[in-house]
Parts: sequence; C-alpha cells; structure tokens
Amino acid sequence: MTPYRTPYPVPGVVWASLPLPALLIGPDNRIAEVNPAGEIFLNASSRSLMGQPAFDRLAIDAPMDEALARARANQSPLFINDVDVTTGERAPVQCNIQVAPMHDNAEVILLIISPRDIADRLGRSMSVKSAAKSAIGMAEMLAHEIKNPLAGISGAAQLLGMNLAPEDRELADLIVEETRRIVKLLEQVEQFGNLRPPERRPVNIHDALDRARKSALVGFAAHMQITEDYDPSLPPTFADPDQLMQVFLNLIKNSAEACQRAGEGTTIRLHTFYDLSLRLRGKDGRPAALPLQIEIIDDGPGIPPDIAADIFEPFVSGRENGTGLGLALVSKIISDHEGWISVDSVPGRTVFRVSLPMVPKDKKEKT
Repeated sequence: MTPYRTPYPVPGVVWASLPLPALLIGPDNRIAEVNPAGEIFLNASSRSLMGQPAFDRLAIDAPMDEALARARANQSPLFINDVDVTTGERAPVQCNIQVAPMHDNAEVILLIISPRDIADRLGRSMSVKSAAKSAIGMAEMLAHEIKNPLAGISGAAQLLGMNLAPEDRELADLIVEETRRIVKLLEQVEQFGNLRPPERRPVNIHDALDRARKSALVGFAAHMQITEDYDPSLPPTFADPDQLMQVFLNLIKNSAEACQRAGEGTTIRLHTFYDLSLRLRGKDGRPAALPLQIEIIDDGPGIPPDIAADIFEPFVSGRENGTGLGLALVSKIISDHEGWISVDSVPGRTVFRVSLPMVPKDKKEKT
C-alpha cells in the first residue's frame, strides 16, 4: 500500500514544535499527518496512523464529518468547545477542537485538539496549595490543644480498667482504642505542619518506586500483583528520596485499598516515561519542564464522580472512616518539589500521574 501523504507540505520545525495535538486530514477524512504531540495523545506513531480513518482512531463527541464538510465548503475555520475526546485507550478528556482548511488546499483540514484537563487541573492545583496552607494552621492548633488532653484521657482509662469488672473493662478499652485512633489522625494532620523544605538531591525514580513496591507487597498490597513498566533511560529527578518514596507508597496504598474495598481489580501497574509537553512556571517566573512521568495505574472501580474533582483536597475521601489526608499530603509534597500530580479515573482504570523535573544543571555540577 502506498503511504498516504497530503499534497500540502508542512514546515517540519513548526509542525514538530506545536505543543498541542494536531492532525492533517485529507479529502477522504483519513489521517495525512500527525505532529509529535498528536502521537503522544493518540499513543501511536505517525507511521501507523497514516491513511487511517481519522474518526476511527479518534472518538469526538460531536458531528465531526459535518464540521469538516462545513469548513471545506465555507473555506473558514470552525471551533467546537467542551467536547469529550478519547482514543478508546484512555478516559475521555474534555477538549476544545479547532478545524480549518489549509490555505492552499481547502480539501485538507488542520485539526487541533486543546485538552482542557491541563488548565483545569493546574487551577485545582493552586486551590490545593491554598487548602494545604489552611490545614497547616489547623494542624498546629490541633496538635497543641488536643494531643496532650488525649494522652491524659487514655492514661486515666487504662488505670480505671485495671480495677473494673470484665464486662465494664470493655468500655475502658474502647476509650483507649478511640483516643489512640484520634492521636493517629492528628499525627497525620501534623505532617502538614512540617514546613521543613525537602532535602533534594539527584534521585533515581525507579529506586524510589522499587522501595515503595517492596514495602507494599509485604503489607497492604500482599493480595495484589504489582507490575513494572519502566523506561530505563529516564534521567534522575531532583527530590527528597524519602518523601518521594512516601508519595509512591501512598498512591499504591490508595489504589490497593480502593480495589480491596470494592472487591474488584487485582493489578497495579507502575509506568514511567518521558514527556516534554508539560511546563509549569517555576519560582523564578520562567517556564520549567516536567518531563519525568510516573503513573500508578489500577484496574479497580474508579473514583466516585462526586469527589473526583476534589480528590487532592484535605478531608475528601472515598473510603468510609477515611481521613482524606493521604492524597492531600501527596499533593503537598509534589508541590514542594515543583512538580504536578493529576488523576484520570473511569470504572476499571484509574491513573495517578506524577510529573517531576530533571536535576538542574547547576546541581549536576555539584554532585
């Protein structure tokens, strides 16, 4: 079969530099070209996509055949906002779609996909930072005002229990058990009050993942299979190794508990890869790349839709009697490392993605 090619040439540098997924669609609505961002979005190489029916590989919740016909007939661009886009291998992503006929060949259509999830999640990330700061103040108050009285209550209950009849001793034991549970909760909250900056140094991401995996397999995830899908060429990140291990352990634990609660799913996949498409503004105001991607993927029931948008907020939990602090703490740690965390969840597939920077050049020279 002769490779499908558009008669309209695209300048290679401009095409490769586009930060958004873009496709050229020929007169028969087959894919003629895909830029690198589009290859990542579609999770397929441009060579394998060439000549494929565009809307067999890309499901868009809009009448796209009609939209392309209108763009060709009117020789003008068309904008479609707030539609779900999926490739069949990923959860639907809400996007804005732009279609426009090429200047010298109106039969060839340029289709640009603008995912809204990045901007929306970045906005939520800022709100999580604010919520974490509020939790820090609350943590200090709770630690000073509640922990000391609780220790006294627990001690008094233990002393009383020594002189009670067996049937009454259960009540004293209940007091001790509940005070210990509250102290444990306060200790979790107190972690937000730790304002010590992370002790960052070059860290091999796979070493931290391996520590978390081994710890999980001998504890809460002993009933599950944890598989590794690593890119061995990933360079080190710049992180506190203990805090990074804590992030991965918390995410694995969250996945394992969700699967166990619902009686669904038995596999957690740890996936790492390199992706230069995400940039955040650093502390110096300049855009900083976060190319190191770590995904914790489970095949459990997914996050309840009513809490999915707020899952990283303190005290939001899908677990009965859950504190909702584990993922909030994860978000705080990643923020302290100038990284980003996001989640995509549908029944049968939940993906937590952590995006981290590489080691700065000046730090490489010192190590």
